[in-house]
Amino acid sequence: MKTIIEPFKIKMVEQLRFTTVEERKQLLEAAYYNPFLLRSDDVLIDLLTDSGTTAMSAKQWSALIDGDEAYAGSRSYYKFEDAVKDITGFKHVIPTHQGRAAEKIIFSILGQEGKIIPNNTHFDTTRANIEVSGAEAVDLPLGIKPEVLADFKGNMDTEALAELIKRVGRENIPVIMLTVTNNTGGGQPVSMANIRAVSEIARANGIPFYLDACRFAENAMFIKLREPGYADVPVKKIAQEMFSYADGCTMSAKKDGLVNTGGFLAMNDDALAMNSRNVLIVTEGFTTYGGLARRDLEAIARGLVEVLEEPYLEYRLRSVQYLGDALEAQGVPIMRPTGGHAVYLDAKRFASHLPQEQYPGQSIVCALYEHGGIRSVEIGSVMFGKYDTRGALIPSQMELVRLAIPRRVYTQSHIDYVAEVVCEVFAKREALPGMRITYEAPVLRHFTAHFERIAG
Repeated sequence: MKTIIEPFKIKMVEQLRFTTVEERKQLLEAAYYNPFLLRSDDVLIDLLTDSGTTAMSAKQWSALIDGDEAYAGSRSYYKFEDAVKDITGFKHVIPTHQGRAAEKIIFSILGQEGKIIPNNTHFDTTRANIEVSGAEAVDLPLGIKPEVLADFKGNMDTEALAELIKRVGRENIPVIMLTVTNNTGGGQPVSMANIRAVSEIARANGIPFYLDACRFAENAMFIKLREPGYADVPVKKIAQEMFSYADGCTMSAKKDGLVNTGGFLAMNDDALAMNSRNVLIVTEGFTTYGGLARRDLEAIARGLVEVLEEPYLEYRLRSVQYLGDALEAQGVPIMRPTGGHAVYLDAKRFASHLPQEQYPGQSIVCALYEHGGIRSVEIGSVMFGKYDTRGALIPSQMELVRLAIPRRVYTQSHIDYVAEVVCEVFAKREALPGMRITYEAPVLRHFTAHFERIAG
């Protein structure tokens, strides 16, 4: 069969509110041209993020009802712990309310002034938690050309990693991270060969190796589909092999945990686990709930089973590719090939008349909302740009707009509509105005920044 259908039935619906272009113009202006500041009721199709926006299954909702809300030693925690250990094999499993809480714990312990933490590409909260600790986050990507086709553009540059270790000294690198899939790099997967190679470099130098594993199942499915020798291997076994090369992981369960809240930190190091649990108790909660309602742990435990079902993963990857194919057919420049959770517009080519200093991605994001009520997010110089000593922008390597597709939420007609809106904005791209920042926070500015349009 060429048609891949949704491996689920819809049993409940949420009504959408339609707005006019004129209404959206006013709403966008009131939100300072930052879609993060829009109310969700004013958004028709919300592709801002795939984090915590999943439609949970009937079995997950049933698990919520069965949750044991004991403060300590809840049976819900032990179900959750068993589910995580079954996939990762790690000795210690520490629940957190989301992935950035796990990052905060681990980097507050390992990160400090003078330390370097490499990754294929750090995402926003990962980088922020590293930098707040005083350490430096270093990106070592391979696939930074959106137009070039390759199976595993999320891979880390292992030669650059070896050179970095030699240059700064292994004693100054407390942990090596690898993000699977590589969100900042266009949602691109990491090969098993690359995971293995990074692990070998880490172990040869006595450096702990951790996965940022929030989309581990999508990455495992890409390995099954693209990497020689894995076509007949069950995706769960592929995931287990991925984790076997690491010493621990951070995880936002709001992605491939198929839940609306939750995450965890997992590791094999006994001393680090003890320190991490101490930080957890101070900042999040007791060690068997970690800032979550215990029923949420039940939902994660069930979600970690469902996310590894291959019909679901086949549908998931194909539904993202469907949108990418529709845009490419109309000449819209995107990150190629499509990733597992989002389609990324290449803003440099989409709005080639705008310099990076005028934030072309943010201009596109605003146009998509104004024209069709679609909320998306800029992943470029707004999110990752810095300033030099003279206050001039140091732009991001890539200027992308992410259309992140929530899991099990939108139908094919919704995605067809998204493609139409993007293509119509692209057809009038020469009219897109530049943007300037009028207010920004010192950390993670993209969440709350204010913008204004530059008059043409």
